Amino acid sequence: MKILVTLKQVPDTETKIKVAADGRSLDPADVKWITSPYDEYALEEAIRIKERIGAEVIALSVGGDAVKDVLKNALALGADSAVLLRGEGQSDAFGVAQMIAAYVRDKGFDLILCGNMGIGGDNAAMGPMLAELLGVAQANVIVKLEIGDGTFRAEREIEGGSEIVEGALPAVISAQKGLNEPRYASLKGIMAAKKKTIEEIEAAPVTPGARISALALPPQRPAGRKLEGEPAAQASSLLQALKDEAKVF
Repeated sequence: MKILVTLKQVPDTETKIKVAADGRSLDPADVKWITSPYDEYALEEAIRIKERIGAEVIALSVGGDAVKDVLKNALALGADSAVLLRGEGQSDAFGVAQMIAAYVRDKGFDLILCGNMGIGGDNAAMGPMLAELLGVAQANVIVKLEIGDGTFRAEREIEGGSEIVEGALPAVISAQKGLNEPRYASLKGIMAAKKKTIEEIEAAPVTPGARISALALPPQRPAGRKLEGEPAAQASSLLQALKDEAKVF
């Protein structure tokens, strides 16, 4: 079995974000970059399938030199090889899906695993778009995956219950939190990763479906206000504020 795992490099969720001078991108200064958390579940699932039934796991990311850290981490965790698709820095989810689709075609992948969403920008769209471009089956936001002889059975949570999706391979599967518990890289894995190379390929030219015209941080929240007096007086002041200032009544 041949498995491709798509990985996205994103700012750490604890990083203080600043908008760059162009007003359309993030200022990379002092930003800590990590693998998108949902992609970690996808990579872990690929490695578990490899350990369970045998598979070749290839990690792939779109971007520039900076994303090599994400790929090196994937190699340390257990991916067999890695591919850097050098593509446009500000392409949207559709553009990224086109780049990956152009690379994937005719390479014989049985399964493509990706995160349900790339934190910070793909709107949970890349996986479904990739499946449509490739014309293969898909199952999204899954919390359980079983691989059979040329088939898959996936479970996804829905409101009030769960849904089972079955289909034939090849397929694109997007992972949700709860699918597994991602592992940490071992010292042995880190040392082994140093001996592996990252294949670099120029991504196919694409036309993004959308471009960012402006990027801005949300306005600062106003300072809180402490209500004075006895509980009854506080309740009365709160009710008046909700009515006159917040206009919720």
